[in-house]
Order: sequence, then structure tokens, then C-alpha cells
Amino acid sequence: MSGESNSSFRRAAVKRRKRGDGCVYLRGRIWWVKYSVDGKTVCESSGSEKEADARTKLNGILGDIAKGRYVGPTADKVTVSELADDVVTDYRANKLDSLDKAERSAKRIKGFFANAKAHSITGDLVRRFITRRLDEGAANATVNRELAFLKRAFNLGIEAERIIRKPYIPMLKENNVRKGFFEWPEFSAVRDACPDYFKPVLTFAYYTAWRKEEILDLRWNQVDLQAEEIRLEVGSDKNDEGRVIAMGDEVLELLKGQWEKRKVVQLPGQSPTLLCPYVFHRSGKPIKDIRDVWQGACIAAGLGQMIDVERNGKIKKKYKGKFFHDFRRTGIRDMVRAGTNEKIAMSISGHKTRSVFDRYNIVSTNDQKEAMRKRSIYAQQQQEQAGKVMPLKKAQATR
Repeated sequence: MSGESNSSFRRAAVKRRKRGDGCVYLRGRIWWVKYSVDGKTVCESSGSEKEADARTKLNGILGDIAKGRYVGPTADKVTVSELADDVVTDYRANKLDSLDKAERSAKRIKGFFANAKAHSITGDLVRRFITRRLDEGAANATVNRELAFLKRAFNLGIEAERIIRKPYIPMLKENNVRKGFFEWPEFSAVRDACPDYFKPVLTFAYYTAWRKEEILDLRWNQVDLQAEEIRLEVGSDKNDEGRVIAMGDEVLELLKGQWEKRKVVQLPGQSPTLLCPYVFHRSGKPIKDIRDVWQGACIAAGLGQMIDVERNGKIKKKYKGKFFHDFRRTGIRDMVRAGTNEKIAMSISGHKTRSVFDRYNIVSTNDQKEAMRKRSIYAQQQQEQAGKVMPLKKAQATR
């Protein structure tokens, strides 16, 4: 076939409609569709050698444009894994403290949804993810954090105009009351079981009720030993609000000891290194993951254990026991018990709302026993007082 006749054939292959309705045309052996969106011409392959398939694809696209649901060839290719990576990137860019949790959630989400297209995700598929995680032994609260991550992934995708819709993502019911506390002997036992570099972290957490991320990221430019104050700048805590905390005697002595360790840090096989910027560190390097050292200390102190759980037909080990976050609950409870004004306690711990504060300041069984003891004493006093009071009828008869 000559070049001129071939060109004529291709022109004939273009099936035109009235203006604005787009068209289909042959390119090689594959039919393509051509249409206009917001004044821009878009061409994309139908992926088929059949003209009817191309027309069906074009009609579907024109229908989506008319309904305001058009996503375009690029949006249809976006995967859940890509959206999950965008969330982690957003956490890094904003230097959010919970980056490690976001990375764990991303791993779970990507592991289940793999390379599934974002627009192919349905509410039913999300429910299957929930069922899988519960079957693996994950708690409702853990699954909810992962579902919140998935919601964030789709919302960021829509904000960036990479996708235009998101699936329905249900949340599980969870018990929002926190129950873990440390009594002094328990705290002392766990601290004694820790390596030396980690003991100051526990002491600071016990007295201040700070979040783990705030403690591990504390630097010397935030500490004023002369004024006996610690300053957290705006954006350095979960609530994005700065605060100034006065040091108590125990915290002051602790930080003075850490200051001496800051001056000279001995690295194995190297000359002494000066001036570590972090208040709490390990041989001059920031402390990142505390899971192993924490669980090991709790198990050694008899306050934790590794139990067998079944996941996907396999037996795996899972930690059960005290959590580092229990120091936060303990600190708030003990401050209130000691007579500290609740507003002052909240300014130290960094809590912003009363609702969150109240969830932490719950009673322990010891509190209940003390309340019952006081109730018994009061009842006994009432009984004794009743013996000294003359009955009403007898009092009237003696008049």
C-alpha cells in the first residue's frame, strides 16, 4: 500500500462525532480515543484492536466528564502503595514525631493492598483488610490507627489532585480508657534492669509524664540549667504548642548528670568525642527505637512476658506487659494525688484538652481500696454517733 493510500486509510479510520463528543481512531493495530477536558485535548489508548471497545471506553469517559467524576488516564494508574508513600513523605517533611508509627502503618497497608489501583479500592476490600488484621491478633486500636493512615493517604491524594474519590473506611469500636500505671517499686525494678544509658530516660519520663518522642528528641539548646527550665518551642510537641517547664529537684539533678556525660563521650575504638546535642543518647548518638531495651527490662523485672499468638496459621511471639506510655498516665495521676492543680499538671505533661486528661487520670485498684477503707471508717463513726443519740419517741416521753 502506498504512503498516500495508507494515510487515506488512517483518516477514514477516525470515527468523528459532532463537536465536543470526541472520536476514536486507529493507531497501528490499536484503537485510540480522543476527547477534550477543560479545553485540553487528551488522547489515550483503548488497549484493544476492536473499534467497539474504543467506543465503549470513550462513552464511559464522556459520561464521567458530564457527571464530574472524570479522573483521567494518570489518576487511574495511581496505586495505594504510592499514596502510602506520600503520607510517609508528608510526615518526614513536617518532622512529625510519630514517623515511626506511620512507617509501620504504611508497611501493613502496602503489604495487603500491594499494587492495587487507588480507584479500585472499595469499602468491601477495606473490610477484608480489617478482618485480616483482627485474625492476625491486632487490637482494635491498632487497626484503627492503620485505617486512619489509609484515610490520610486518600485525602492527601485528593488534595494533590492525583485521585478524585476515596472509599468508605469504617472504624472499629475501641475502649478508650487507659489503665496502665507504675507504682514506685515497679518503676525502680524496671529502671534497675535497664542499661545505664537508658536509665535517665525512665527517670525523666516518670517525673514529667512527657511523651516518648519529646523525651528522646530533647536537646541541650532547650535546657536552661541556671534558670532550671526546659523550653519546648512551637511545633516541637504533638499539639504544635510551645511550653516552658520548671525542673523539680530530681529532674534538675538528672540533667546535671547528663550534662557531664555530654562533655565527653567515649566511642569504642575512637578518641573521645565532645558535645552531644541530645540530652539522652547512646554513646553520642540519638536513641531511636526503644522497643527491645524496654521489653527486655520489663521482662527482667517480672512486669512483662512474651506470649505465643497465632497469625496466618503460624505461631509468633508477642509482648504483653507494661508500656513506656504508662509513665505518662502515672505522672499525671501522681501529680493530682500530690495536690497539684490539674491545669498545672496539664501544662507539664503537655495535654491540651480536659477529655484526654480525664482518660489518663483514672483510678487504680489501690485508689478504690483506699476509698472503701475511708468509707468503712465513716460508717463506723456514724454507728458510734448513733449510739449517743436518744431515739425521738423516747425523747418526747421524757418531756
